[in-house]
Order: sequence, then structure tokens, then C-alpha cells
Amino acid sequence: MVTVRINGSEFQVQKNLTILEACTHAGIRIPTLCFMQDVARNASCGVCLVEVKGARSLVRSCTACVYEGMEIVTNSARIRDARKTNVELLLANHPKDCLTCLRNQNCELQTIAAELGVMESRFVQTKKRVPLDTTSPSLVRDPNKCILCGRCIAVCSNVQTVHAISDSQRGIKTRISTYMEKGLGNVACTNCGQCALVCPTAAIVERDDTDAVFEELMDPEKIVIVQTAPAIRVGIGEAMGMAPGSLVTGQMVAGLRRLGFKRVFDTQFAADLTIMEEGHELIHRLTNKGALPMITSCSPGWIKFAEHFFPDALPHLSTCKSPQQMFGAIAKTYYAAKMEYDPRNIVVVSVMPCTAKKYEARRPEMMGAFEHWKEKRAWSDQDAFYDVDYVLTTRELARMFKESGIQFASLPVEEFDNPLGESTGAAVIFGASGGVMEAALRTAYEVVTGKTLADLNFTSVRGMEGIKEAEVDMNGKKLKVAVAHSLGNARRLLEQIQAGQSPYAFIEIMTCPGGCLGGGGQPIPTTWDVRKKRAESIYAEDMGKPIRKSHENPQVAALYRELLKNPLGELSHHLLHTSYEKRGVFVWNTNGSRTKNLTHAK
Repeated sequence: MVTVRINGSEFQVQKNLTILEACTHAGIRIPTLCFMQDVARNASCGVCLVEVKGARSLVRSCTACVYEGMEIVTNSARIRDARKTNVELLLANHPKDCLTCLRNQNCELQTIAAELGVMESRFVQTKKRVPLDTTSPSLVRDPNKCILCGRCIAVCSNVQTVHAISDSQRGIKTRISTYMEKGLGNVACTNCGQCALVCPTAAIVERDDTDAVFEELMDPEKIVIVQTAPAIRVGIGEAMGMAPGSLVTGQMVAGLRRLGFKRVFDTQFAADLTIMEEGHELIHRLTNKGALPMITSCSPGWIKFAEHFFPDALPHLSTCKSPQQMFGAIAKTYYAAKMEYDPRNIVVVSVMPCTAKKYEARRPEMMGAFEHWKEKRAWSDQDAFYDVDYVLTTRELARMFKESGIQFASLPVEEFDNPLGESTGAAVIFGASGGVMEAALRTAYEVVTGKTLADLNFTSVRGMEGIKEAEVDMNGKKLKVAVAHSLGNARRLLEQIQAGQSPYAFIEIMTCPGGCLGGGGQPIPTTWDVRKKRAESIYAEDMGKPIRKSHENPQVAALYRELLKNPLGELSHHLLHTSYEKRGVFVWNTNGSRTKNLTHAK
């Protein structure tokens, strides 16, 4: 501990803290833009300036550490003037379109400008306007709104280890871009959206599909149905102004009906279906000496990461489609036949916490329902349709609710529609890191041993640690499993497999920190404290479910009885399973520099 004086008062603080952290502990807030806890501290924005006795100039508090006897001033005329000047310089090159911006009222630059009392920008624009990057199916980049904070680079490089974006050129020409200015859709981007989640402005945002979905809802010829992922129920309330982690499942269902969706279904039904297929696939690999460890395939950002950076590991991936895509295939086959709907008139809308789901829905492999009907009815390729038509993020759904005047907090609690709305506690926890593993173990254990689990809670795979391990005894055979969230941690496990040193039989990987509840389409800001509150709500819903094991879902059992027959059967293979492809990738040194271009990525 060291003693420091802040604004005339003495405080005892840890000696390894930055001035910013020390002031926070002392109850004093210092404004920041480029700094983000556990992501970036670039000292580039000049907003966190403070005075330190003896220093020749103002000090950037996000990087300077405290020492014994340090005297700090956080609010003087000199400091206020410097902060305002730095913000005004940023505003000089920033578009003045706040009222029509996607991040209006949720923009850190806008907030700080108001807090600092910036009423005008005295400086002239020095940068030319450049076109938007619309090459990605998931994200849109607007370089004109970039303030060069470096957060997106930090999360992409240090947390996700993808290096899809970086700074280029120097001085006044400096910009954040992609390799050779090719755009996010033409480089090894995983579409995870973590860059959008940490961006303080609207320089990177999700591709907005709200107008297209509104148009479909207004079409009387279309049967528009919606599915909602587990993490939405602990995110949408937050996006509508409620406390972080608010569990609003019933209100969410009611709100979706009021938007005009014909049926409101639950992706958790398909999560239970995924466990049936994935659990049996694991058992099949264990008994038939298949490729181990088997790795879950529910997270599309992680799949694309493996295709780009670890193509040799693709045989280890489960062949199961994600719950989103399983739902789309079942909705346009089983549900269409049951309701006597023409599947070409069904519009499947997904509400997901994930921007990568937009990309996944447009993969050419995701047309299983069309291929199924094509064989039966001799349809031509002109009739082709995707299993999932549109993907909305949590943020997009919140905008639709607000635009429609839906008073979310006062909505009644309503239930999902059937037959694709029934789910178990095992499906709920898909939204948290470790949830897919826990759900799979609940089913695999009972299928293999024929015994009922005394305790369904596999707490060893829960929590926010980057990599978690557990060992499960199945009839005397001990299986070691692992759970990882964020692509940086996934890389560590894949490098073990490459080296032939992996001790695991089964691995769960989620692209985003914290799992789906921390997805790139979730409400902003998403901090570690917020992630923990969302996880608590997810596990609370699991505990409150009358059925907590996927293989006991009666609607899933009916689906197998009426259509699929058996897990891993012929029809399941065609509708619910897929394959992956090797993609081009850059080879990176550990310091982030590119050494070789193998083949360019798409």
C-alpha cells in the first residue's frame, strides 16, 4: 500500500494501481474514451488527464501508476480546459448526425461531450469523408465516426487473437482498417461483433435488418415466426431500460406477439434437440474411436475461427448445426407439414445475442429444408430458401419495440407457442459459458450409464474463468472435459490438439467472453459485472424449470417419434448436421505482425 493525496485528501491504495484505478477506489470518476477495463489502455484520447505535483505536463491517468506521496488533482481549470479541447478536436472530424445515428443516447463521445460542457467545436475538419465498409454480412464500419481509441483493435487482437483489424498509415492519415482496405467481409474476420460491443461510438455497428423484418410482418401472404435464444431473455430487459440481468422471458414473448409475429417459439427447443444429436455423437465417437476431443459447434464465430486458423482441427468439430439453424430446418419441414403451410411462405426470424449468427444464416450449407422439400416435390433452384431468413440482435429487437411504442416493463407474462416452444433447464444454460457442456453431460451420463443423476448441477464448468476443466465418471470410465470462452482461450486448447497433447474427450468453445450472454449483439455496455448478473438469471431459470434434462423434453421426443426417428439417423443427418471448410488465412507472429499470406479469406 502507498499513501497518495487526491484533491487534498489522503488515501491508502495499492502501489501497483494506475492513477485512474486509485481515483476510482477513492470514489472519484475520471472520464475516459480509449480506456476499457480488461480490454484497452492506449492513452490515445487525452480525456483522462490529471495534474501530478512535480510533473512538467498533465498526466494520462489510465497508464501512469501511483507512488508513495504522489499528489494528484483531478479537477482544475487547466484540466477541464485540456479535456474539453481534446474532445473538441475529436468532434471536429466527427459527423454531426447524432439524432440519426444508431448509437444516439448510447454513445460515449456524446456523453462525455455533454458532461464536459462542450457546446461547440472550435476546430475545422481535417479529414476527408470515406465510404462505409459494408462488405460483412454481420457488421458495418463507418470510419468517419472512428475516434482512433484502439479498443476494437485490442479486443480483436488480444482477446480474440484474430487480428482482422488494425491501424494503418500515420499522423493525420491514421485510420482503423482491414488488410489492404479489403473490408471485414473479405478478411479473416469471425463476425463475432466484440469490436462493435467495445466501440464507444458508431464506428462499428451490427448490420441492421429491422426494416426488412417490419416489411415481412406487414405482408399478409407471409407466415412470420420468431425464435429467441436463451441469452435474449437476460438481455432485452436491459436494452429496454431495466436492471442488468433482468429475467423477462414472459414479457419478451408478449412483446414479440405485439410486434405481429404469428408464432413465438424458443430456440431452447432446438438447444434440447442439439443436445440429443451432439450427446449421441459424442457417445458414438467414444465407442467407435472417432476423432477426439469432440468440440461443440454451436457458436458460428468459433466455427469460422477454426476454418481460418485451425483447419486441421475441423474433424474434431461436432457435425451438429447450431440450435438456430436446427430450428430453421425443423420449422420449414416438421412444423410446415404439421400446419400444412407452404415452407416457401414461412419467414423464420431469429433473435440472437450474436452478430455472427447473421453470417451463419447465409452459409450455403444452411438450406437443409429446401433440399428436403426439393427431393419430394421436384422444386427448382429458383424456389431456394434459407432455413433462417433474418437474424436480429438484442439491440435490434429493442429498437423495434421502441419504434412500435411497446411499453415493455408493463407487458404481461405470456408463454411460448408449441410445438417448438417447449424447452428444459438444460437448454436455458446454453446462454452461459459452460452451459452446452453441462447440458450435454446431463444427457450423456444418463444415456451411457442408465442411471439418474443425483445432482444435475455441474458447477465445475460454470463461472467466468477463461478455461475450466472437469472430470466425469461414466460407468468407471473417467472423461476429462474442458470449457473455453473467447477465441484467445480457444486458441490455447487448439494448439494443444495440434501438438497431440490434449487430455480431453469433449470441449465446449464459445466465441464471446462469458459465452452468448456476452455476445456481440448484446446491450452496450457489457462489462464483467453485467455478464455475471446475466449468468445468475440464466441459472435461476434453469433451477425453476420443471424439466432440466434435454432427453426428457416431450416435444423433442414427439419430433423424433413423428419425423426424425432416431438421433444421428438418416433424416437427422440431412436436416441437423453439416460440414465445414478450410478457409484462407494470414499467418501471424506472436507480436501481431503478418508474415505470410496463404490464401485470402472470404
